Amino acid sequence: MNRGSEPTLLELSVPGRQAWSLQRNELPDRPIESCIPPEHLADHRPRLPEVSERDLVGHFTRLSHRQYSVDLGSYPLGSCTMKYNPKFADEVAALRGLADVHPAAPEQAIQGWLALVCDLEKALCSLVGMAGATFQPAAGAAGELTGLLMVRAFHAAGEARSRGGAAGGGAAGRGGGSGHASSGRTKVIIPDSAHGTNPASVTLAGYEAVTVPSDTRGCVDLAALREAIAGDVAAVMLTNPNTLGLFEEDIAEIARLAHNRGALLYYDGANLNAILGMVRPGDMGFDVVHLNLHKTFATPHGGGGPGSGPVLVSERLLDFLPGPRPALMGDGERYGWMVPERSIGRMHSWHGNALVVARALAYVLYNGSAGLRKVSNLAVLNANWIRKRLESSYQVPFDRPCMHEVVISAEKLKSDRGLSALDVAKRLLEEGFHAPTIYFPLIVREALMIEPTETESLQTLQALAEALERIASGTVERDAKPAPRTTPVGRVDEARAARRLEITG
Repeated sequence: MNRGSEPTLLELSVPGRQAWSLQRNELPDRPIESCIPPEHLADHRPRLPEVSERDLVGHFTRLSHRQYSVDLGSYPLGSCTMKYNPKFADEVAALRGLADVHPAAPEQAIQGWLALVCDLEKALCSLVGMAGATFQPAAGAAGELTGLLMVRAFHAAGEARSRGGAAGGGAAGRGGGSGHASSGRTKVIIPDSAHGTNPASVTLAGYEAVTVPSDTRGCVDLAALREAIAGDVAAVMLTNPNTLGLFEEDIAEIARLAHNRGALLYYDGANLNAILGMVRPGDMGFDVVHLNLHKTFATPHGGGGPGSGPVLVSERLLDFLPGPRPALMGDGERYGWMVPERSIGRMHSWHGNALVVARALAYVLYNGSAGLRKVSNLAVLNANWIRKRLESSYQVPFDRPCMHEVVISAEKLKSDRGLSALDVAKRLLEEGFHAPTIYFPLIVREALMIEPTETESLQTLQALAEALERIASGTVERDAKPAPRTTPVGRVDEARAARRLEITG
Protein backbone atom coordinates (compact mmCIF):
# COMPACT_ATOMS: atom_id res chain seq x y z
CA MET A 1 0.00 0.00 0.00
CA ASN A 2 1.28 3.48 -0.88
CA ARG A 3 2.51 5.22 2.28
CA GLY A 4 1.34 8.54 0.90
CA SER A 5 -2.30 7.50 0.38
CA GLU A 6 -3.38 5.76 3.56
CA PRO A 7 -7.18 5.28 3.45
CA THR A 8 -9.40 6.23 6.34
CA LEU A 9 -11.07 3.57 8.48
CA LEU A 10 -14.38 4.30 6.76
CA GLU A 11 -12.73 3.62 3.41
CA LEU A 12 -11.43 0.30 4.76
CA SER A 13 -14.83 -0.58 6.16
CA VAL A 14 -16.66 -3.71 4.95
CA PRO A 15 -20.15 -4.48 6.37
CA GLY A 16 -20.10 -7.30 8.89
CA ARG A 17 -16.44 -7.12 9.86
CA GLN A 18 -15.45 -6.41 13.44
CA ALA A 19 -12.26 -6.06 15.46
CA TRP A 20 -13.78 -6.99 18.79
CA SER A 21 -15.74 -9.70 20.50
CA LEU A 22 -17.48 -9.84 23.87
CA GLN A 23 -17.57 -12.91 26.03
CA ARG A 24 -20.99 -14.49 26.18
CA ASN A 25 -22.65 -15.01 29.57
CA GLU A 26 -25.75 -16.71 30.87
CA LEU A 27 -27.73 -13.48 31.33
CA PRO A 28 -30.64 -12.92 28.97
CA ASP A 29 -30.26 -10.26 26.28
CA ARG A 30 -32.10 -7.01 27.00
CA PRO A 31 -33.37 -4.76 24.21
CA ILE A 32 -31.63 -1.41 24.13
CA GLU A 33 -34.97 0.34 24.57
CA SER A 34 -35.15 -1.04 28.10
CA CYS A 35 -31.80 0.59 29.00
CA ILE A 36 -32.07 3.99 27.31
CA PRO A 37 -35.16 6.22 27.28
CA PRO A 38 -36.75 6.24 23.78
CA GLU A 39 -36.38 10.02 23.42
CA HIS A 40 -32.59 9.60 23.56
CA LEU A 41 -32.43 6.94 20.84
CA ALA A 42 -31.46 7.88 17.28
CA ASP A 43 -33.72 6.79 14.44
CA HIS A 44 -30.79 5.28 12.54
CA ARG A 45 -27.54 3.51 13.33
CA PRO A 46 -24.38 5.64 13.38
CA ARG A 47 -22.06 5.15 10.42
CA LEU A 48 -19.09 3.55 12.16
CA PRO A 49 -16.19 1.72 10.51
CA GLU A 50 -16.53 -2.05 10.29
CA VAL A 51 -13.02 -3.49 10.03
CA SER A 52 -11.17 -6.59 11.15
CA GLU A 53 -8.59 -6.51 13.90
CA ARG A 54 -5.87 -7.14 11.32
CA ASP A 55 -6.91 -4.15 9.22
CA LEU A 56 -7.34 -1.94 12.28
CA VAL A 57 -3.86 -2.72 13.63
CA GLY A 58 -2.31 -2.34 10.17
CA HIS A 59 -3.97 1.06 9.67
CA PHE A 60 -2.64 2.56 12.90
CA THR A 61 0.78 0.97 12.47
CA ARG A 62 1.13 2.49 9.01
CA LEU A 63 0.06 5.87 10.36
CA SER A 64 2.71 5.62 13.09
CA HIS A 65 5.37 4.97 10.44
CA ARG A 66 4.52 8.29 8.80
CA GLN A 67 5.77 10.15 11.87
CA TYR A 68 9.29 11.20 12.82
CA SER A 69 10.47 10.73 16.40
CA VAL A 70 13.55 10.85 18.62
CA ASP A 71 13.76 7.06 18.30
CA LEU A 72 14.07 7.21 14.51
CA GLY A 73 16.97 9.61 14.10
CA SER A 74 18.50 13.02 14.63
CA TYR A 75 16.03 15.68 15.75
CA PRO A 76 18.07 18.95 15.78
CA LEU A 77 15.13 21.16 16.75
CA GLY A 78 16.83 24.16 18.35
CA SER A 79 15.56 25.42 21.70
CA CYS A 80 13.43 22.29 22.17
CA THR A 81 16.17 19.86 23.28
CA MET A 82 14.71 16.86 21.45
CA LYS A 83 17.03 14.13 22.67
CA TYR A 84 16.78 10.38 22.87
CA ASN A 85 14.87 9.10 25.90
CA PRO A 86 16.69 6.15 27.52
CA LYS A 87 14.41 3.14 27.75
CA PHE A 88 15.52 2.10 31.23
CA ALA A 89 13.56 5.11 32.54
CA ASP A 90 10.42 3.78 30.83
CA GLU A 91 10.98 0.43 32.54
CA VAL A 92 11.21 2.16 35.91
CA ALA A 93 7.99 4.09 35.31
CA ALA A 94 6.23 0.85 34.32
CA LEU A 95 6.89 -0.85 37.67
CA ARG A 96 3.58 -1.94 39.15
CA GLY A 97 4.28 -0.20 42.44
CA LEU A 98 4.41 3.10 40.54
CA ALA A 99 2.03 2.58 37.63
CA ASP A 100 -0.87 0.97 39.52
CA VAL A 101 -1.45 3.80 41.97
CA HIS A 102 -4.50 6.06 41.79
CA PRO A 103 -3.86 9.81 42.26
CA ALA A 104 -6.53 9.96 44.96
CA ALA A 105 -4.98 7.19 47.08
CA PRO A 106 -4.61 8.19 50.76
CA GLU A 107 -1.17 9.38 51.81
CA GLN A 108 -0.54 6.37 54.03
CA ALA A 109 -0.84 4.14 50.94
CA ILE A 110 1.57 6.16 48.77
CA GLN A 111 4.52 6.79 51.06
CA GLY A 112 6.91 5.55 48.38
CA TRP A 113 5.49 7.90 45.77
CA LEU A 114 5.69 10.89 48.11
CA ALA A 115 9.29 10.01 48.96
CA LEU A 116 10.12 9.74 45.24
CA VAL A 117 8.75 13.22 44.48
CA CYS A 118 10.57 14.69 47.49
CA ASP A 119 13.81 13.00 46.43
CA LEU A 120 13.58 14.54 42.95
CA GLU A 121 12.76 17.93 44.46
CA LYS A 122 15.90 17.69 46.61
CA ALA A 123 18.04 16.65 43.61
CA LEU A 124 16.75 19.40 41.32
CA CYS A 125 17.10 22.07 44.01
CA SER A 126 20.72 20.98 44.47
CA LEU A 127 21.32 21.14 40.70
CA VAL A 128 19.90 24.65 40.22
CA GLY A 129 20.58 26.22 43.63
CA MET A 130 17.00 26.67 44.86
CA ALA A 131 15.23 25.96 48.17
CA GLY A 132 11.99 24.25 47.16
CA ALA A 133 9.85 23.18 44.21
CA THR A 134 6.39 22.36 42.94
CA PHE A 135 5.64 19.61 40.42
CA GLN A 136 2.07 20.68 39.77
CA PRO A 137 2.63 22.47 36.42
CA ALA A 138 1.99 19.98 33.62
CA ALA A 139 4.17 21.73 31.03
CA GLY A 140 6.86 24.39 30.64
CA ALA A 141 4.41 27.16 29.74
CA ALA A 142 2.30 26.26 32.78
CA GLY A 143 5.50 26.51 34.79
CA GLU A 144 6.11 30.01 33.47
CA LEU A 145 2.63 31.10 34.52
CA THR A 146 3.07 29.47 37.94
CA GLY A 147 6.35 31.28 38.51
CA LEU A 148 4.94 34.64 37.47
CA LEU A 149 1.89 34.20 39.70
CA MET A 150 4.27 33.60 42.63
CA VAL A 151 6.13 36.77 41.63
CA ARG A 152 2.82 38.60 41.71
CA ALA A 153 1.90 37.18 45.12
CA PHE A 154 5.34 38.04 46.48
CA HIS A 155 5.03 41.69 45.48
CA ALA A 156 1.44 41.86 46.73
CA ALA A 157 2.58 40.58 50.13
CA GLY A 158 5.39 43.14 50.19
CA GLU A 159 2.95 45.91 49.34
CA ALA A 160 0.64 44.79 52.13
CA ARG A 161 3.52 44.86 54.62
CA SER A 162 4.49 48.30 53.35
CA ARG A 163 0.98 49.66 53.92
CA GLY A 164 0.99 48.13 57.38
CA GLY A 165 4.31 49.72 58.27
CA ALA A 166 6.11 46.39 58.76
CA ALA A 167 9.83 46.04 58.15
CA GLY A 168 11.06 44.65 54.83
CA GLY A 169 12.29 41.38 56.29
CA GLY A 170 12.06 38.35 54.02
CA ALA A 171 11.38 40.31 50.87
CA ALA A 172 14.88 41.75 50.72
CA GLY A 173 16.48 40.80 47.43
CA ARG A 174 19.91 39.37 46.87
CA GLY A 175 22.22 42.09 45.62
CA GLY A 176 20.54 44.74 47.79
CA GLY A 177 17.25 46.50 47.23
CA SER A 178 14.59 48.22 49.28
CA GLY A 179 13.29 45.06 50.90
CA HIS A 180 9.71 44.96 49.67
CA ALA A 181 7.76 45.68 46.58
CA SER A 182 6.32 49.12 46.07
CA SER A 183 2.87 49.57 44.54
CA GLY A 184 2.30 49.67 40.83
CA ARG A 185 4.60 46.87 39.65
CA THR A 186 2.97 46.25 36.29
CA LYS A 187 5.80 45.24 33.96
CA VAL A 188 8.07 42.26 33.27
CA ILE A 189 11.21 42.74 31.16
CA ILE A 190 12.11 40.10 28.58
CA PRO A 191 14.89 40.10 25.93
CA ASP A 192 14.06 40.35 22.23
CA SER A 193 15.39 36.80 21.73
CA ALA A 194 12.99 35.32 24.31
CA HIS A 195 10.88 32.20 23.79
CA GLY A 196 7.44 33.03 22.44
CA THR A 197 5.74 31.66 25.53
CA ASN A 198 7.45 34.27 27.72
CA PRO A 199 5.42 37.32 26.63
CA ALA A 200 2.28 35.17 26.51
CA SER A 201 2.79 34.02 30.11
CA VAL A 202 3.59 37.58 31.20
CA THR A 203 0.27 38.74 29.73
CA LEU A 204 -1.69 35.87 31.31
CA ALA A 205 -0.21 36.78 34.69
CA GLY A 206 -1.57 40.32 34.30
CA TYR A 207 1.68 42.09 33.49
CA GLU A 208 2.87 44.17 30.55
CA ALA A 209 5.78 42.66 28.62
CA VAL A 210 8.64 45.12 28.01
CA THR A 211 11.25 44.06 25.47
CA VAL A 212 14.94 44.96 25.70
CA PRO A 213 17.20 44.48 22.66
CA SER A 214 20.28 42.31 22.27
CA ASP A 215 23.71 43.82 21.79
CA THR A 216 26.23 43.06 19.03
CA ARG A 217 27.41 39.97 20.92
CA GLY A 218 23.90 38.50 21.09
CA CYS A 219 23.39 39.17 24.81
CA VAL A 220 21.10 41.53 26.73
CA ASP A 221 21.98 45.16 26.02
CA LEU A 222 22.91 46.41 29.49
CA ALA A 223 22.44 50.07 28.61
CA ALA A 224 18.90 49.37 27.40
CA LEU A 225 18.18 47.29 30.50
CA ARG A 226 19.34 50.08 32.80
CA GLU A 227 17.00 52.45 31.02
CA ALA A 228 14.04 50.05 31.11
CA ILE A 229 14.25 48.81 34.68
CA ALA A 230 12.36 50.96 37.17
CA GLY A 231 10.13 50.73 40.22
CA ASP A 232 7.21 49.46 38.13
CA VAL A 233 9.09 46.30 37.05
CA ALA A 234 8.08 43.11 38.85
CA ALA A 235 10.63 40.77 37.26
CA VAL A 236 13.27 40.29 34.62
CA MET A 237 12.62 37.08 32.72
CA LEU A 238 15.38 35.42 30.72
CA THR A 239 17.28 32.20 30.16
CA ASN A 240 20.99 31.56 30.33
CA PRO A 241 22.34 30.54 27.92
CA ASN A 242 19.89 32.53 25.85
CA THR A 243 17.91 31.44 22.80
CA LEU A 244 20.83 32.29 20.51
CA GLY A 245 22.77 29.60 22.35
CA LEU A 246 25.06 32.21 23.93
CA PHE A 247 25.94 32.59 27.59
CA GLU A 248 24.82 35.85 29.22
CA GLU A 249 28.23 36.92 30.49
CA ASP A 250 26.82 39.92 32.36
CA ILE A 251 24.31 37.89 34.36
CA ALA A 252 25.72 39.03 37.72
CA GLU A 253 25.22 42.69 36.73
CA ILE A 254 21.71 41.90 35.40
CA ALA A 255 20.83 40.32 38.75
CA ARG A 256 22.21 43.34 40.62
CA LEU A 257 20.19 45.77 38.50
CA ALA A 258 16.98 43.77 39.03
CA HIS A 259 17.38 43.33 42.76
CA ASN A 260 18.39 46.93 43.37
CA ARG A 261 15.03 47.93 41.91
CA GLY A 262 13.18 45.39 44.05
CA ALA A 263 12.42 43.18 41.03
CA LEU A 264 12.84 39.40 40.92
CA LEU A 265 14.90 37.45 38.41
CA TYR A 266 13.09 34.63 36.59
CA TYR A 267 14.93 31.77 34.84
CA ASP A 268 13.36 30.10 31.81
CA GLY A 269 14.87 26.62 32.12
CA ALA A 270 14.51 25.61 28.48
CA ASN A 271 18.28 25.75 27.99
CA LEU A 272 19.43 24.12 31.22
CA ASN A 273 20.85 21.22 29.16
CA ALA A 274 23.87 23.44 28.44
CA ILE A 275 24.92 24.08 32.03
CA LEU A 276 23.69 21.01 33.90
CA GLY A 277 26.11 20.24 36.71
CA MET A 278 28.39 23.11 35.65
CA VAL A 279 26.81 26.29 37.03
CA ARG A 280 23.57 26.91 38.92
CA PRO A 281 20.93 29.58 38.15
CA GLY A 282 20.60 30.22 41.88
CA ASP A 283 24.26 31.17 42.03
CA MET A 284 23.72 33.59 39.13
CA GLY A 285 21.11 35.44 41.23
CA PHE A 286 17.85 33.95 39.93
CA ASP A 287 14.86 33.80 42.29
CA VAL A 288 12.49 31.58 40.29
CA VAL A 289 13.41 28.72 37.96
CA HIS A 290 11.10 26.66 35.78
CA LEU A 291 12.41 23.43 34.27
CA ASN A 292 11.28 21.21 31.41
CA LEU A 293 11.76 17.59 32.43
CA HIS A 294 11.17 16.55 28.81
CA LYS A 295 14.10 18.68 27.66
CA THR A 296 16.86 18.40 30.23
CA PHE A 297 16.00 15.13 31.94
CA ALA A 298 15.05 12.98 28.94
CA THR A 299 11.41 12.29 29.73
CA PRO A 300 8.85 11.94 26.89
CA HIS A 301 8.44 15.12 24.84
CA GLY A 302 5.06 15.98 23.38
CA GLY A 303 2.27 13.54 22.64
CA GLY A 304 -0.43 15.58 24.29
CA GLY A 305 0.70 15.13 27.87
CA PRO A 306 0.80 14.98 30.68
CA GLY A 307 4.15 16.72 30.83
CA SER A 308 5.99 18.26 33.73
CA GLY A 309 7.31 21.79 34.15
CA PRO A 310 8.38 22.02 37.80
CA VAL A 311 9.04 25.44 39.29
CA LEU A 312 11.80 25.95 41.85
CA VAL A 313 12.17 29.00 44.07
CA SER A 314 14.60 30.64 46.47
CA GLU A 315 13.97 30.66 50.20
CA ARG A 316 11.98 33.89 50.25
CA LEU A 317 9.40 32.50 47.83
CA LEU A 318 8.85 29.12 49.54
CA ASP A 319 5.65 30.30 51.25
CA PHE A 320 4.06 31.10 47.87
CA LEU A 321 4.47 27.68 46.23
CA PRO A 322 1.28 25.98 44.95
CA GLY A 323 -0.23 23.50 47.36
CA PRO A 324 -0.74 20.93 48.54
CA ARG A 325 2.81 19.68 48.04
CA PRO A 326 4.45 16.48 49.30
CA ALA A 327 6.78 16.90 52.25
CA LEU A 328 8.40 15.00 55.10
CA MET A 329 6.26 15.62 58.15
CA GLY A 330 7.48 16.98 61.46
CA ASP A 331 8.07 13.55 62.97
CA GLY A 332 10.63 12.86 60.22
CA GLU A 333 9.20 9.38 59.69
CA ARG A 334 6.32 9.79 57.26
CA TYR A 335 5.42 11.83 54.22
CA GLY A 336 2.26 13.82 53.73
CA TRP A 337 0.74 16.83 52.03
CA MET A 338 1.23 20.40 53.19
CA VAL A 339 0.03 23.80 51.98
CA PRO A 340 2.52 26.70 52.21
CA GLU A 341 1.41 29.63 54.36
CA ARG A 342 0.84 32.04 51.45
CA SER A 343 0.29 29.50 48.69
CA ILE A 344 -1.08 30.74 45.38
CA GLY A 345 -3.30 27.64 45.41
CA ARG A 346 -3.55 24.76 42.99
CA MET A 347 -2.18 24.95 39.45
CA HIS A 348 -3.16 21.36 38.62
CA SER A 349 -5.86 19.14 40.07
CA TRP A 350 -3.67 16.04 40.54
CA HIS A 351 -0.06 14.96 40.32
CA GLY A 352 -1.15 12.98 37.27
CA ASN A 353 2.24 13.61 35.67
CA ALA A 354 3.93 11.54 38.37
CA LEU A 355 5.25 8.88 35.97
CA VAL A 356 7.15 11.62 34.12
CA VAL A 357 8.63 12.63 37.46
CA ALA A 358 9.65 9.00 38.09
CA ARG A 359 11.48 8.89 34.75
CA ALA A 360 13.33 12.09 35.58
CA LEU A 361 14.50 10.78 38.95
CA ALA A 362 15.69 7.55 37.28
CA TYR A 363 17.66 9.66 34.76
CA VAL A 364 19.26 11.78 37.51
CA LEU A 365 20.21 8.79 39.67
CA TYR A 366 21.54 6.80 36.71
CA ASN A 367 23.83 9.63 35.55
CA GLY A 368 24.89 10.98 38.92
CA SER A 369 26.73 14.27 39.26
CA ALA A 370 29.61 13.27 36.96
CA GLY A 371 27.24 11.93 34.31
CA LEU A 372 25.10 15.07 34.33
CA ARG A 373 28.18 17.25 33.81
CA LYS A 374 29.11 14.99 30.89
CA VAL A 375 25.65 15.58 29.40
CA SER A 376 26.33 19.33 29.28
CA ASN A 377 29.90 18.96 28.08
CA LEU A 378 28.87 16.77 25.15
CA ALA A 379 25.89 18.98 24.25
CA VAL A 380 28.15 22.05 24.10
CA LEU A 381 30.87 20.17 22.23
CA ASN A 382 28.41 18.88 19.61
CA ALA A 383 26.90 22.33 19.01
CA ASN A 384 30.30 23.94 18.57
CA TRP A 385 31.39 21.16 16.20
CA ILE A 386 28.35 21.93 14.04
CA ARG A 387 29.06 25.68 14.25
CA LYS A 388 32.63 25.32 13.02
CA ARG A 389 31.74 22.76 10.36
CA LEU A 390 29.00 24.90 8.78
CA GLU A 391 30.60 28.36 9.04
CA SER A 392 31.89 28.17 5.44
CA SER A 393 28.47 27.16 4.04
CA TYR A 394 26.16 29.39 6.09
CA GLN A 395 26.48 32.68 7.90
CA VAL A 396 27.06 32.56 11.66
CA PRO A 397 25.60 35.87 12.92
CA PHE A 398 27.37 35.69 16.29
CA ASP A 399 30.71 34.08 15.53
CA ARG A 400 31.79 33.11 19.01
CA PRO A 401 31.71 29.87 21.01
CA CYS A 402 28.14 28.81 21.62
CA MET A 403 26.62 26.59 24.25
CA HIS A 404 24.17 23.74 23.50
CA GLU A 405 22.75 25.17 20.26
CA VAL A 406 23.90 27.33 17.38
CA VAL A 407 22.01 29.77 15.17
CA ILE A 408 23.11 29.98 11.54
CA SER A 409 21.58 32.01 8.71
CA ALA A 410 20.58 31.27 5.13
CA GLU A 411 20.35 34.98 4.29
CA LYS A 412 23.24 34.84 1.78
CA LEU A 413 21.76 31.72 0.17
CA LYS A 414 18.51 33.58 -0.28
CA SER A 415 20.14 36.61 -1.88
CA ASP A 416 22.44 34.50 -4.11
CA ARG A 417 20.19 31.59 -5.09
CA GLY A 418 16.73 32.44 -3.77
CA LEU A 419 17.03 29.63 -1.24
CA SER A 420 15.33 30.50 2.05
CA ALA A 421 15.64 28.92 5.48
CA LEU A 422 12.29 27.23 4.80
CA ASP A 423 13.64 25.71 1.58
CA VAL A 424 16.71 24.38 3.39
CA ALA A 425 14.58 22.87 6.15
CA LYS A 426 12.16 21.21 3.71
CA ARG A 427 15.00 19.80 1.61
CA LEU A 428 16.65 18.40 4.74
CA LEU A 429 13.58 16.21 5.29
CA GLU A 430 14.48 14.36 2.08
CA GLU A 431 17.88 13.60 3.58
CA GLY A 432 16.22 11.71 6.44
CA PHE A 433 16.69 14.35 9.14
CA HIS A 434 14.11 16.30 11.06
CA ALA A 435 14.31 19.99 10.19
CA PRO A 436 15.90 22.42 12.67
CA THR A 437 13.97 25.34 14.11
CA ILE A 438 13.63 28.09 11.50
CA TYR A 439 13.00 31.85 11.67
CA PHE A 440 13.74 31.91 15.41
CA PRO A 441 15.02 33.88 17.21
CA LEU A 442 13.32 36.64 15.24
CA ILE A 443 16.35 38.92 15.48
CA VAL A 444 18.29 36.72 12.99
CA ARG A 445 17.22 36.85 9.34
CA GLU A 446 16.63 33.45 7.70
CA ALA A 447 17.57 31.77 10.96
CA LEU A 448 18.21 28.04 11.33
CA MET A 449 18.63 27.01 14.96
CA ILE A 450 20.36 23.65 15.45
CA GLU A 451 20.58 21.78 18.74
CA PRO A 452 22.30 18.42 18.27
CA THR A 453 22.08 17.46 22.00
CA GLU A 454 24.49 15.10 23.71
CA THR A 455 22.81 11.91 22.48
CA GLU A 456 23.94 12.15 18.85
CA SER A 457 27.15 10.45 17.73
CA LEU A 458 29.91 12.10 15.71
CA GLN A 459 28.85 10.00 12.70
CA THR A 460 25.31 11.37 12.91
CA LEU A 461 26.61 14.94 13.22
CA GLN A 462 28.82 14.40 10.17
CA ALA A 463 25.89 13.09 8.14
CA LEU A 464 23.73 16.07 9.19
CA ALA A 465 26.49 18.55 8.34
CA GLU A 466 27.13 16.91 4.96
CA ALA A 467 23.43 17.10 4.09
CA LEU A 468 23.29 20.81 4.97
CA GLU A 469 26.47 21.46 3.00
CA ARG A 470 25.08 19.70 -0.08
CA ILE A 471 21.94 21.81 0.09
CA ALA A 472 23.94 25.03 0.47
CA SER A 473 26.37 24.21 -2.34
CA GLY A 474 23.69 23.34 -4.86
CA THR A 475 25.19 19.90 -5.50
CA VAL A 476 22.04 18.03 -4.53
CA GLU A 477 20.51 16.11 -7.39
CA ARG A 478 17.25 18.05 -7.29
CA ASP A 479 16.30 21.64 -6.63
CA ALA A 480 15.23 22.33 -3.04
CA LYS A 481 12.25 24.49 -3.92
CA PRO A 482 9.62 21.72 -4.34
CA ALA A 483 10.94 19.65 -1.41
CA PRO A 484 10.01 17.47 0.36
CA ARG A 485 8.96 14.88 -2.21
CA THR A 486 9.79 11.67 -0.35
CA THR A 487 7.58 12.24 2.71
CA PRO A 488 3.92 11.14 3.07
CA VAL A 489 2.85 14.80 2.89
CA GLY A 490 4.62 17.21 0.55
CA ARG A 491 5.00 20.96 0.85
CA VAL A 492 1.70 22.75 1.22
CA ASP A 493 0.98 26.27 0.07
CA GLU A 494 0.69 27.80 3.55
CA ALA A 495 0.04 31.33 2.32
CA ARG A 496 -2.78 30.17 0.06
CA ALA A 497 -4.23 28.00 2.83
CA ALA A 498 -4.36 31.04 5.13
CA ARG A 499 -5.88 33.34 2.49
CA ARG A 500 -8.44 30.83 1.19
CA LEU A 501 -9.51 29.14 4.38
CA GLU A 502 -12.12 26.46 3.82
CA ILE A 503 -13.92 25.04 6.83
CA THR A 504 -15.67 21.73 6.24
CA GLY A 505 -17.62 19.40 8.44
